[in-house]
Amino acid sequence: MESIQLTKEYIATLLNVRSENSHKGMYGHALLIAGNQCKMGAAVIAGKACLRSGVGLLTINVPYEERLIVQTAIPEAMLQLREESITDFSRFSAIGIGPGLGISEKEEKLLGHILSVYKEPIVFDADALTVFSNKPYFLMDVPVESIFTPHPKEFDRLFGEHKDQDARKLTAITKAKEYRIIIVLKGHETFITNGEESFINTTGNAGLAKGGSGDALTGMITAFLAQRYHPFTAAKLGVYLHGLAADIAVEKQSEESLLISDVIEALGEAFRRITNPAERRVTNTAERRSEEGDKRNII
Repeated sequence: MESIQLTKEYIATLLNVRSENSHKGMYGHALLIAGNQCKMGAAVIAGKACLRSGVGLLTINVPYEERLIVQTAIPEAMLQLREESITDFSRFSAIGIGPGLGISEKEEKLLGHILSVYKEPIVFDADALTVFSNKPYFLMDVPVESIFTPHPKEFDRLFGEHKDQDARKLTAITKAKEYRIIIVLKGHETFITNGEESFINTTGNAGLAKGGSGDALTGMITAFLAQRYHPFTAAKLGVYLHGLAADIAVEKQSEESLLISDVIEALGEAFRRITNPAERRVTNTAERRSEEGDKRNII
């Protein structure tokens, strides 16, 4: 299967302009289930990237003992305590789960519970992917058009060892079609496929080869999903803008010194470089989920 390159011109056709008559409810309410003891940096990075990517509201689910970190580091985010029973997801327009989550029996039960009650697309990353590799039968309950964002080792834990990235791409196409999901195979020239179409990213640099880069990408894709972009579009926008922000940030840093915090701070300029806002489409009904069909209440 031939892969299509993600270009600035193509991404510009996907990105929607904000209405002048806007309010926060128009841009979704994302839930990030992330962080754990000694891993709260992942939650903070994902949360900041999510907010910088345009989501209207953000709630972060963290353990009780770690709550103050989020409230201090991201005052714009709301908090949900992991110890509370999560039964109602109706107020959320998208969920991302995995960064710094942990892989104990407790997290396995949490992921299993979410899969049993939430049937909209979910962004899965990091520890959530490891849970899938430990509990492969969970894959049968994954909502259609969910987004998996593995790096090569996570991919191999999920789908078996591969000799190289090209072999992984072939498996990604097969598995995406089999499970009706979207796979974002991270790496140099990140590969995105839904099993029918495949895209190769053209942005990014070696400065992204550091801890936290994937957490930011999860936050970004979750933000676009919450804003009612089609899941495949959300993945493409997240990957391209993530790499573009890194390219912008490295103009002031080196690849060695680049931090994911620098990348998040460069997201504003990345959005500006895509296109003049006046040139963006105001609506994108073919690529977005139908709001008439989505009855969830977003506050």
